[in-house]
Amino acid sequence: MFGNITDVPGVKVGHAEDREGITGCSVILVEDGAVCGVDVRGSAPGTRETDALDPINEIQQVHGICLAGGSAFGLDATTGVMHYLEEQGVGVDAGVTKIPIVPSAVLFDLFIGDAHIRPSAQMGYEAAKNAKIGAFVNGNIGAGYGATVGKLAGPQFCMKGGLGSSSLVGKEGLIVGAMVAVNAVGDIKDPTTGTTIAGARNRATGQWLDSCSHLEEHGQSQALAGTNTTIGVVAMNAKLTKAEAKKIAQLAQNALARTIYPVHTMLDGDTIFVLGTGQQTYSVDYIGHLATKVVEEAIIAGVKGATQLEDVESYTSIQQQHKGGEIL
Repeated sequence: MFGNITDVPGVKVGHAEDREGITGCSVILVEDGAVCGVDVRGSAPGTRETDALDPINEIQQVHGICLAGGSAFGLDATTGVMHYLEEQGVGVDAGVTKIPIVPSAVLFDLFIGDAHIRPSAQMGYEAAKNAKIGAFVNGNIGAGYGATVGKLAGPQFCMKGGLGSSSLVGKEGLIVGAMVAVNAVGDIKDPTTGTTIAGARNRATGQWLDSCSHLEEHGQSQALAGTNTTIGVVAMNAKLTKAEAKKIAQLAQNALARTIYPVHTMLDGDTIFVLGTGQQTYSVDYIGHLATKVVEEAIIAGVKGATQLEDVESYTSIQQQHKGGEIL
C-alpha cells in the first residue's frame, strides 16, 4: 500500500509541472475504463466533459481524469492526455479510431509564477506518460504546484495550498482513495482539532486573519471571482452505476465543508469526480462515508505537504519559523 489513490486497483497517476510558470497538471488513468460521476458545488468551475457524466447520458465509462492549473487555459492539458491514450489504443471504439473519454477540471494558479505559462497539451501528454502505480509526494506537485489558499481578504494574504492523496481499506476488500488539489479561497482547518493550518495570514505580523470573520465584518470578499477552487478525484474498487457515483461525489463534498472555511462560494469552482473500477457492490452510504473521510485526509495532506514558493508561506515554513522561536 502506498497510502495514495493508486492503491485502488486499475488506477495510475502521473504529474507534470513547469517551474517557471509555477503550474502543473495531474492525470489519473483508468485504461480498462471506470464508471464515473461528478458533483460541481462551487459557482466558478472550469470543467470539460462533465455533461457526459450525467446518469441520463450515453457514455458509461471514462478512461482518465485530468486536473490542472492555468484556469480555463489549463483545459488544454486534457487534449494531450487523450492523444496519449489514443496511442495506447484506449477509448470508446468509434470505428475509425478509439476516442478516450477524459473529463477534467482546472484551478486558478496564476498569482505566482509566470501567468502566461499554463498547462498545455504537451504537459498533459507528459503527465499521462508518467502515470504509474506507486508513491508520490504531497504538496507542490502536479495540479497543486501553484495552488494557494486563504485569499478571501485579498491574494496578498494567501498561503500555499497543494495536492494531496490518501487511501483507506474498508470491509470485504474495499479500497477507497482520493487525490485533491487544494486552491480554496477559504482557510484550511484540521477537522480533528479545528486548528487553522493554512489560510489568510499577515506575513509581516504573523497574524491569522480568519476568512469567515473577515467576511462577517466586511460583508464581501476581496478575492477575485474564478481565482480559486478545490478539485479532486475519489476512486474505489467498487461496482457503481453512474447515479451512485454522482451521489458519492455529492457526499464526498462534505469533506470540503469540514476542512475549508468558507467553502463552495461564488469564487470557488469546487468539483469532485468519483470512479468505480470494481465488480463488487457495497452500500452507497458506506462508500460515501469512506469517500468523505479519505478526501478530508487528502486535503490535509496536500496542505501540510506544501512548501514555500517565492514569498508565499506554507504550513511547513511556518512550522520551521515556530521551531526557530518566531511567533506564529
